[in-house]
Amino acid sequence: MKKVVVIGAGPAGIAAAVELLKQDKDIKVTILEGSSVIGGISQTVKYHGNRMDIGGHRFFSKSEEVMNWWSEIMPLQGKQSFDDEKLGREKPLAENGPDPNIEDNVMLIRERVSRIYYDRKFFDYPISLKPETIKNMGFFTTVRAGFSYLWSCVFKKPETNLENFYINRFGKVLYSMFFEGYTEKLWGRHPREISADWGAQRVKGLSVKAVLKDMFMKLFHIRPTKVETSLIEQFWYPKYGPGHLWERAVDTAVENGAELLMKHCVKRVILEDGKVRAVVCSTPEGEKTIEGDYFISSMPVKDLVSAMEGEEISEKVRKVAEGLPYRDFVTVGLLVNKLELVNKTKIKTLGDIVPDCWIYVQDKGVKLGRIQIFNNWSPYLVKDPENTVWIGLEYFCNEGDEFWNMSPKDTAKFAVKELRKMGVIKKGAVLDWHRERVKKAYPAYFDTYKHFDTVVEFLDRYDNLFCIGRNGQHRYNNMDHSMLTGIYAAREIAAGTNDKQKIWNVNTEKEYHEEKK
Repeated sequence: MKKVVVIGAGPAGIAAAVELLKQDKDIKVTILEGSSVIGGISQTVKYHGNRMDIGGHRFFSKSEEVMNWWSEIMPLQGKQSFDDEKLGREKPLAENGPDPNIEDNVMLIRERVSRIYYDRKFFDYPISLKPETIKNMGFFTTVRAGFSYLWSCVFKKPETNLENFYINRFGKVLYSMFFEGYTEKLWGRHPREISADWGAQRVKGLSVKAVLKDMFMKLFHIRPTKVETSLIEQFWYPKYGPGHLWERAVDTAVENGAELLMKHCVKRVILEDGKVRAVVCSTPEGEKTIEGDYFISSMPVKDLVSAMEGEEISEKVRKVAEGLPYRDFVTVGLLVNKLELVNKTKIKTLGDIVPDCWIYVQDKGVKLGRIQIFNNWSPYLVKDPENTVWIGLEYFCNEGDEFWNMSPKDTAKFAVKELRKMGVIKKGAVLDWHRERVKKAYPAYFDTYKHFDTVVEFLDRYDNLFCIGRNGQHRYNNMDHSMLTGIYAAREIAAGTNDKQKIWNVNTEKEYHEEKK
């Protein structure tokens, strides 16, 4: 019987465990999770009857396999959700699907509304060319943006950094308005210091050209054969947030024979004869050694290499791994009685709040990066969705910096002050608050990242080690990409093969990540 150790109970690790047991029942799977929660950054945090989605997770993929995987774990709704029913909104329903007002294990269909908040005005995200956009930008700025874009079409910049990547697709004016400030907030570096790789993986096929194409196809009612991820209009979402699905998925793995060990944090990785022989974990009961035939790791590459012992590792590999950068994350949940933002859209909402799932904050005068409105993700995330608004304020920082080290109370005060400055809430609106911090939320694309291939080459020498997921591959993957790395690793192990290139190539092949046919 093959013994497989999966490090990390996030989307990648759980998908790997489920797939391993689907491929071969004669495999012993042990899942090691360093924390006390399931889902990694895709967890759902429960607080005083309300739930927070850490980072916001739309369940949409260009991979039919992933979409089917999700629906097998959590079937699509067969009846309208509480808010849709009350407001007379209709969603496509699955035949014989569960009723979300009665059953919990159900996937909702939600509207994708995300906008940019800039100069106290809303702009579509991605940028659209609607009359409202032109009105908000002003005629002179719109003309400047148009000529700037045309200039960028003729005089392309070498895509040696993220700034040039954006300018080539949007022109200098739109880049300066809608990308430069937010990107610097997110990464703590100016876009000219960041590799264009990030844009290739996150912005993908999005550009002014793509926006124009989408607009004209809608105008003439032409059904697209390909869909850009950033232009989708609906997505799936678990009734109680992403953690709800991942808890169900790990239960499936355990029911099929997997062993789940929580609070088992890998501290040492034992190498022997060109293989990983075992890992040593810190646990509430003390150190434990877990041996295996194969190891699937979603732990940060920086920590993985640092933990390795028993064989010589070159100074170059160690230095590159040690220098890999990350951006850490703080989110503040605020329960408020009212938002001052006016809903000028035609979309009906409970309490007539703005319909956005995310609001991207481009104001350079505040540290705040994004606002989540949990009521719009799922009404079931909020204890009283008709009379209160539950929002998440997302801040990007570095572990150990001044913002990270703020007390929870001071962080909440800081967040409230920024919202009042922006005109989002008034004094006395806050009813309750909660703070969450997440380490290594975003693997970054600067510093030693340019030499990351050296580390990949080193790790691939160990035939029984497979690196998966966002942190396991130091790649800013979406949830579906992370899942696919885990699924592909599981299939290689079950088949007794060792094609790691396919695993590393997820979210790098142009055809894969730009289009859904």
